[in-house]
Amino acid sequence: MPARRRVPVAEGRAAVARALETDAPADLKTACRYLCEELAARAPGRSVEVRVPPYAAVQAVEGPRHTRGTPPAVIETDPRTWLALATGRLQWADAVAQGQVDASGERTDLGAYLPLV
Repeated sequence: MPARRRVPVAEGRAAVARALETDAPADLKTACRYLCEELAARAPGRSVEVRVPPYAAVQAVEGPRHTRGTPPAVIETDPRTWLALATGRLQWADAVAQGQVDASGERTDLGAYLPLV
């Protein structure tokens, strides 16, 4: 299986800007993928899986690595919430408190890594 192409920075940033203003699924998909890739670059590791269904998932954050099955630390949120978190329009603690993020396991507080753009 070929490796998935990373989203180019200019394309990702443009998609984020458009996704903030429209509901275009293509822009939201590209923005979510780009922002997940940016998180993995800023918080390298494989101890936490961040899921933004149906568009993106990434492993990040330094710590114990998992290799099979469901990882011990999982974060899941919807695309609009991920976009708001990654751009600083929503704070991590507020999203968790409001039930907009499902986070279980160790190292699942992404507050120190956000916003990404």
